[in-house]
Amino acid sequence: MTTATRVEPASGAGYSYFVVGFLAVVYTLNFLDRQIISILGKQISAELHLTKTQFGLLGGTSFALLYTTCGVGVAYLADRVSRKWIIALACAIWSLFTALCGTAQGFVQILLYRMGVGFGEAGGSPPSYSLISDYFPAHRRGTALALYSLGVPIGSMLGAFLGGKLALAYGWRTAFLIVGAPGVILAVLMLLLVREPRRGGLDLLLDGATEHPPAPPMLSAIAGFFANRTLVLTALSSGLSAFVGYAGLIWNPQFLEGVKHMAAADVATYYALALGATGVIGTLVSGWLVDRLGRKDRRWFAWVPAIAFALSIPFWLGLIWAPTWQLAMLFLLGPLLMNQTYLAPALTVAQNAVAPAQRTMTGAILLFVLNLVGLGVGPVYVGWIADRMEPAHGEQALSYGFAAVIPFVVLTVIAHLAASISIARDKRLAAVI
Repeated sequence: MTTATRVEPASGAGYSYFVVGFLAVVYTLNFLDRQIISILGKQISAELHLTKTQFGLLGGTSFALLYTTCGVGVAYLADRVSRKWIIALACAIWSLFTALCGTAQGFVQILLYRMGVGFGEAGGSPPSYSLISDYFPAHRRGTALALYSLGVPIGSMLGAFLGGKLALAYGWRTAFLIVGAPGVILAVLMLLLVREPRRGGLDLLLDGATEHPPAPPMLSAIAGFFANRTLVLTALSSGLSAFVGYAGLIWNPQFLEGVKHMAAADVATYYALALGATGVIGTLVSGWLVDRLGRKDRRWFAWVPAIAFALSIPFWLGLIWAPTWQLAMLFLLGPLLMNQTYLAPALTVAQNAVAPAQRTMTGAILLFVLNLVGLGVGPVYVGWIADRMEPAHGEQALSYGFAAVIPFVVLTVIAHLAASISIARDKRLAAVI
């Protein structure tokens, strides 16, 4: 029988929320720098003569390759050295490469700079997950990680709004230079304001242990992740969720402009606001729901996103059918809202399913699968479909790319339901949640 002893917290609640709030600001800049390229896509493609497949590679695959592969190595270090130093250095690196994107003169050059952004951002989220988990006990991590995850919708909203407005006023090159600048300031503030907490200070000691086990070697950690059925199914369902989410996120602005004839200024305003509002609501509500419902039945960590993605299917159909951009924006609210519901629950399961010393590596491997499948394949898949359809269907080609996403929404629902079965049987989750 598994027994557990609780370790007492070392920091006050006020400072804990300050830390998660500050990390959310860093994550907002992370996602702003990552997603600004989607709103600038039309201008970049026109000046650099990019095909839709090339832009899909630029918007997703190039970033994902460096982000996923470097993330595992960075996580290995972060389980052993100061996490706040890693996050600060990463923030400075991705900001520099974001600014450099504004100087690119061709596809290969901007592709390499985007890979540099991915290299820097690899050091952002996994160490942050681990830090947050050492500031909040297991039963409050869903809400804390949801607060941190607000960086995704807020960063995406600011990327669409600021990127669009700056590009219209000064051009896409200046937009990259301006949004890349604040990262150095945040990197310095990270070192000055955030304290490195004791690892596992808020976690249960299982089976009478007096301390948590040390971090395992890298290969052992990777093998352990893929030997854990709960983690594998959580990563798979998250990857499919991200495939659907990023397929829309990268292409929504060009779909609204090119297919639904929405003005660029309106995209920068109304789409940006919709992106932010639905993202904040979806992220906070999903984190709150799984913290509340998960105490009664752990399967809600997978049931919440499964229900949400199932509900999004009619909205995808309406988005493709809509005869005006106003109707298209109304239907788009459904996927924008529902696509935000998987991340906070998945992060909570991953952080609670392993010992404290394995959290950073576990978070990195989860992001490896999530971004390799989602960001690495989703955008280029839609672009590839659109390129195949463009000779016969012209500006409507992206509609076919979006239609091809719907079967993956169905697969996502099935994957989350499969994960719920494993979550219900996981003994460590039973002990800590």
